[in-house]
Amino acid sequence: MKAYAAKYVDLAESRGEEMAMRWFEDVKKNSKTPSYHPLSADQMIPQAVSFYKNFSQMFTADKVTQKSLDFYLQYAERSYKMGIPLDETLYAIVLMRRHIWLFAEFQNIFMTHIDQRQALDTLSRTILVFDYAMYEIVKRYQELIVEEIDKKLGAKKR
Repeated sequence: MKAYAAKYVDLAESRGEEMAMRWFEDVKKNSKTPSYHPLSADQMIPQAVSFYKNFSQMFTADKVTQKSLDFYLQYAERSYKMGIPLDETLYAIVLMRRHIWLFAEFQNIFMTHIDQRQALDTLSRTILVFDYAMYEIVKRYQELIVEEIDKKLGAKKR
C-alpha cells in the first residue's frame, strides 16, 4: 500500500469516533435520511465507529472478506429491524464514504500534484469498498423482505 493510502486508512481507524460523530450529525439533519432523525447517538454511532475502525481491512483486501461481509450484513439487518428504508440506509452509507474522504482532505493528506494520482487511486479503492457494501446491503434487504413476507403468509422457507 502506498504511503498516502496508508495514512488515509490509518486516519479512518485512529479518528473513527470523530468521523462517526460528524457522520451522525450529518445523517440526523439530512433531508434524505428522515428515518434517522429520531434515533439517538447510542443507536447509530457504534455502527459507524465499527465501520471506520475496520476500514483498513476492507480497503486492503483483494476481495470482500468474511469480516467485511459480516459487517455489511449486520448493518443491513440492524437498519431493516429499525425500520429504516433501503434508500435511506444506502444514503447513510454514502455519507459514511463522504466523511472518510472529507476528513482526509481536511487533514491535507493529499497536498501536492504528485499526490493527486495516489489520491485518485485511493478514492477509486474507497468507492469499490462501498460498492461492495451497497451490493451486499441490498441483497440482504431483499432476503429480509422475502423472509418477512413468507412469515406473514405462513410459507415455508425457500
